[in-house]
Amino acid sequence: MPDALDAHPYDALLLLSFGGPEGPDDVVPFLENVTRGRGIPRERLKEVGQHYFLFGGVSPINDQNRALLDALRKDFADHGLNLPVYWGNRNWAPYLTDTLREMVADGRRRILVLATSAYASYSGCRQYRENLADALAALEAEGLELPKVDKLRHYFNHPGFLRPMIDGVLKSLADLPEDVRAGAHLAFTTHSIPTASADTSGPVEDHGDGGAYVKQHLDVARLIADAVREETGTDHPWQLVYQSRSGAPHIPWLEPDVCDHLEELHGAGVPAVVMAPIGFVSDHMEVMYDLDTEAKAKAEELGLPVRRSATVGADPRFAAAIRELVVERAAAESGRDVTPCALGALGPSHDLCPVGCCPARAPKPAAAGADSPYA
Repeated sequence: MPDALDAHPYDALLLLSFGGPEGPDDVVPFLENVTRGRGIPRERLKEVGQHYFLFGGVSPINDQNRALLDALRKDFADHGLNLPVYWGNRNWAPYLTDTLREMVADGRRRILVLATSAYASYSGCRQYRENLADALAALEAEGLELPKVDKLRHYFNHPGFLRPMIDGVLKSLADLPEDVRAGAHLAFTTHSIPTASADTSGPVEDHGDGGAYVKQHLDVARLIADAVREETGTDHPWQLVYQSRSGAPHIPWLEPDVCDHLEELHGAGVPAVVMAPIGFVSDHMEVMYDLDTEAKAKAEELGLPVRRSATVGADPRFAAAIRELVVERAAAESGRDVTPCALGALGPSHDLCPVGCCPARAPKPAAAGADSPYA
């Protein structure tokens, strides 16, 4: 048996994700959950839902989270970390509030949260914290004893997150025809967000010029490109590009779009491209549709050879990274010496989101931060 690792003072880990439909009848209700409060007509949601209907109305994200749950539980057991793992979603079953209610009934009082988003932004961090605050408020209204909830730090530059992506890019390069491989460009993709949201991402001192969101992605892209150069001996040009824009046309969002980038590269005579979705933890719908369907169709139209590298998913090295982050945070909370693990120029992210970090347009209570009403 492995030596027991110390998770004290925590007694559970909550995997917190976005959620997705698991059948055609789920698609519109799921999109209603995602867009609640925006007044989007049901007919418009049916149009948006066509992406899901192309795949039988099923998003792969829930099965991917089940695989990650299994990987985490196996890794924890194999390494003597006695910490139960639960799962809750923002927008589909199992719903976050229901899962927190179950955890309270099971006697869990100190909960660590792993969000399936590695970077700082409103939608990738603070909105999850707002959802946690909403769920805690619902439990409080029911008269339940509230647990103390903390969120694991951003893990974009942890080696257990980076190494699977490096290997994915290497594999995709090797899969290209040999006559175009050396000249291939790397297109590192992430979700586009409004520039105003990007500029205010991360702590206040990081605000401006894309904020922490852009800085963190650029750091990851450099780390992967450097590793690829060291392991292949070839310096592949690269750029950070964006996908999955969904906002009104008059609102500025981060650019360039990946399809526009492919056109530009083809026009410049680039012989091949590897698309690396570094902004996504798993191969969910936005990867499958925006890259595997839309971007690959654009590349085929151009006659441009492309490959899409894998996301981290349930890779055992990612599960090991989460274990390390749990033990690291537990040590810090208990006053034990700890050296956070991080690569690149930015160093380890903060444990506690400070006031002013990734602000919302309309202020709402957010748990697991310096401004939490549930200390």
